[in-house]
Amino acid sequence: MKIAVVTSNPYKVEEVRSFFDSRIEIEHVPLECPEYRHDDVGEIAREKARWAYREIKRSLIVDDTAFSIDALGGFPGPYAAYVLRTIGLEGILRLMEDKENTHCFFETAIACAWSGGIQVFRGRVDGRVVAPRGDAGFGYDPIVEVGGITLAERSLAEKTAISHRGKALRAFSQWASRTLLEI
Repeated sequence: MKIAVVTSNPYKVEEVRSFFDSRIEIEHVPLECPEYRHDDVGEIAREKARWAYREIKRSLIVDDTAFSIDALGGFPGPYAAYVLRTIGLEGILRLMEDKENTHCFFETAIACAWSGGIQVFRGRVDGRVVAPRGDAGFGYDPIVEVGGITLAERSLAEKTAISHRGKALRAFSQWASRTLLEI
């Protein structure tokens, strides 16, 4: 069984591979999907999967992630990638300067499209916004602390064990091992 991971980020592909044994081959397809807008990352991922399946016509997964900060009313939410590109970590930290509530969370939705339809899997991790620490990972990892350690201070294995994407991938891999291998 082969599953295409549709993303421009090769880091994500390696993370997906770590969840599967040799029965499921993970293939990287660097296809740019349209950016759908919705408050729910599950719906964004679903639409990206629908579009990508029409394009490549084989089993695939896509993902979408939101980064939400309580003190900022949930901002940047599903616009996390855009906000990171435009104002960066420095901009987020400036917005947080006078805030006491530093609670934040990541939510990832992974959508799998195959001949039987589209299935969405979710994962969430809660943390708090802190001054940047660590040089592993990517994106917001240096400013998100979970259990006293930022995501950027963890190895890939440590991060995957607790992360939003790791939780969604575990749910997907369990389902895929049962469902997709039976097709």
